[in-house]
Amino acid sequence: MLELGDRYLMNTYKRFPIVLTHGKGIWVWDKDGRTYLDFVAGIAVNVLGHAHPSLVEALKKQVERMLHCSNLYWTEEQIRLAQMLSENTLKGRVFFVNSGAEANETALKMARKFGRKIRENKTRILAALESFHGRTYGSLSATGQPKYQEKFKPLLPGVEYVEFNNIEALRNKMASDVCAVILEPIQGESGIKPATEDFLKEARKLCDEYEALLIFDEVQCGMGRTGKLFAYQHYGVEPDILTVAKGLGGGVPIGAVVANKKSDVFEPGDHGSTFGGNPLACTAGITVMKEILSNGFLDRVGRVGTYFKNSLKQLKKEFPRIIREVRGIGLMLGMQLNPGVEAKDLTMRCLEKGLLVASAGNNVVRYLPPLIVTEKNVDMAMDILHRCLKDMVQ
Repeated sequence: MLELGDRYLMNTYKRFPIVLTHGKGIWVWDKDGRTYLDFVAGIAVNVLGHAHPSLVEALKKQVERMLHCSNLYWTEEQIRLAQMLSENTLKGRVFFVNSGAEANETALKMARKFGRKIRENKTRILAALESFHGRTYGSLSATGQPKYQEKFKPLLPGVEYVEFNNIEALRNKMASDVCAVILEPIQGESGIKPATEDFLKEARKLCDEYEALLIFDEVQCGMGRTGKLFAYQHYGVEPDILTVAKGLGGGVPIGAVVANKKSDVFEPGDHGSTFGGNPLACTAGITVMKEILSNGFLDRVGRVGTYFKNSLKQLKKEFPRIIREVRGIGLMLGMQLNPGVEAKDLTMRCLEKGLLVASAGNNVVRYLPPLIVTEKNVDMAMDILHRCLKDMVQ
């Protein structure tokens, strides 16, 4: 299968040398029958784990009713999911897409139209260095990492960058021609870097002062990942536009843009998506939302996340020559390694011992387990990590 994959699939991913066939809960199996503890969860997608009974049953029923319906018509599933997202976030209206990149593209278009309704030259967008918003042209332009951009220039004009968590840098860039500031409350791909409360509050203040929209990209850090439904709810700072994807469908591709009344500027013909908000994807979203919002779910995510983070900090104390820092919120955690120690080395060692983890940013091992993970599962992962780290220091 690996040979066939090399022959027929474009060389766009550095894949681990295993072929996964199925999963159950927090476990996955490969084609050779080996079992792995999954602490990647499709990169924060499989929030309910694999083959969750409620999700499986809901999707089976929906497949028998209707897979797809054009947005020329209303569907109950789309309306219900929009209601759930709106009432639990910005109390605004929703546009459905199929991915996080598409959600951010939509948000950027909304920002440009919003700005030009105020004045013709109000089109500049500010984004953060080390951010990641996707690989399509608009989202790539807002991604503050040259390594993703250099081969694909020229990019979308009018996007500038500020240092993440640098209030003075943001102040210096703000002006009357700025239509939006786009930020991740927790930067994911650059290595799990939470925003400071002061930085997000200043961003909100400056956007209000300069008539600009504040966009929060919660594609990775949203959907219960931090112990709250969305990460911005930890900070007491509300955006004008919220972008969502990954965990929203629990594995079924879906993304969404939630816009408050001020930013809700689209009219018929401004934007569209053939597959966006189809009945199958929205059924998945409704099921995931119901599970996450059920009594005790988010509290348990917070509790297990704290337990996991404290366990990683204990490893840092035991292996200070390898581990430089542990950071993150809830079940979105990163472990930065010291110079000279390769994150890819550790991720491969974990794979060989039955634990799936991923690297990110500047030499960071990233942990994004399904939100159904337990303290016992964390202990199992920590046992594997401990053995791998012990081997690395010998």
